[in-house]
Amino acid sequence: MADLNDTSPSVAAIERDVEARSAVFKKELGLFDLVLSQVVFVVGTFWVGWAARLGEEQSFFWILAIVTFYLPLAAAVIFLNRLMPLEGGLYQWTKLAFNEFIAFMVGWNLWVFAISILAGIGLVVTTNISYSLGPTAAWLKESTTWILMISLVLVIGMVVAAMRGLALGKWIHNVGALVHLMTFGILILLPLFAFSVATAGEYRPFHIQFPTFTEYNINVWSKLALGALTGFEYIAILAGETRSPARNIGRSVVIASPIIALMFILGTSSVLVFVPRDQTDVIGPIPQTLSIGFRALGWAGTIGSIAILGITVRSIALMSIYFAGNTRLPMVAGWDRLLPGWFSRLHPKYKTPVNSILFVGAVTMVLAVLSNLGVHAQEAFQLIDNAGGVFYALTYLVLFAIPLIGMKALGVKAPLWLKIACASGFIVTLIYIRFAIVPITEVGSPLSFALKIIGTVVVANAVGIAIYVLGKRK
Repeated sequence: MADLNDTSPSVAAIERDVEARSAVFKKELGLFDLVLSQVVFVVGTFWVGWAARLGEEQSFFWILAIVTFYLPLAAAVIFLNRLMPLEGGLYQWTKLAFNEFIAFMVGWNLWVFAISILAGIGLVVTTNISYSLGPTAAWLKESTTWILMISLVLVIGMVVAAMRGLALGKWIHNVGALVHLMTFGILILLPLFAFSVATAGEYRPFHIQFPTFTEYNINVWSKLALGALTGFEYIAILAGETRSPARNIGRSVVIASPIIALMFILGTSSVLVFVPRDQTDVIGPIPQTLSIGFRALGWAGTIGSIAILGITVRSIALMSIYFAGNTRLPMVAGWDRLLPGWFSRLHPKYKTPVNSILFVGAVTMVLAVLSNLGVHAQEAFQLIDNAGGVFYALTYLVLFAIPLIGMKALGVKAPLWLKIACASGFIVTLIYIRFAIVPITEVGSPLSFALKIIGTVVVANAVGIAIYVLGKRK
């Protein structure tokens, strides 16, 4: 950890205060846990579906996204976490580099983003279950009643697990990651023993085709960058509950990065073998591919159903990580008196923010209900994902701005190569925001879709500003 004692007293005082408050937490997360958490968090199951819509050009756009965004993000997170390994992660980095208001809005947008993702857990899990049960259960993924029932059960489970803390949560994350790795392994190997039932194309996992830079392709590429290849900074929210966070979080990023890149590129190649690019299910591309690949293999088809259920296990582990991080953000804002101290109250035994956990669970369920009213599953998923992506993108603009213009307050000079990398990440983030209001799959009204996303982002940030102003007045 960098020595900030030579900088302004306010920075050093803030750092000491956060470290003192974090001292009560149990240090549950080690390097092994962090690596698995990075894999299960970053490798989303539906991103191979988005990439598959690029056809044979997918490898090029994956590599472009890795070079222009993924590697810059990894570098920025490693640098900032070594400098400031504090509970709250990006919230704390922003507060120390800029000011309390920007930090609160970063935390607010990150919190709203995670809530929007959590609200979609019922939809994702229900879709996976429908594929594992076969064609006769296809109706299940369009049933609002079942989606909401499954959402309720999952939210209650996350609340109970979060109360126990990361002593239990890390095992959920680790099991989910290991199952996820095995499922992706089955997906990647599927073309080797089920190519006879392939209907979409030949298997060329390392083929790179010169791209066409159409508006559609750039739209998908921006989603691969600031969608698929994000999340390294989220684990840093739990730095106060991590053993040697300044060292281990950075090491986990370095170890997980090549694994994640290969999983995405090879997984997309497998999807393209079995599913035509324009027929990919963007909610459940892996279950869709496995169900097709294993359909003609007789008893071996059971492996496909088990693998699809493995995707469900990963989804639950992912939501557990989101839930853990999202309950810590109100807690650290409560430390700064920007939210009521009620959010920072800890469980007497498990030392978890009990009130924040209950609040996040309730808001998640309310949003799950609202997001499924009056739209089909694919459109509901896109609305949740695109709106959440804009909230997330706003936090990334600030993250990349810290090494670019925010280091003076810390008394540290960012190296030139890091500034160049962060400039690349900043530009890609702006491109993503531009295309976030454009749907990739067919929706009822593209204009209505765009207005819903814009309105949601504007209203949510207005609410965040109001909460900050009220908190400062009190």
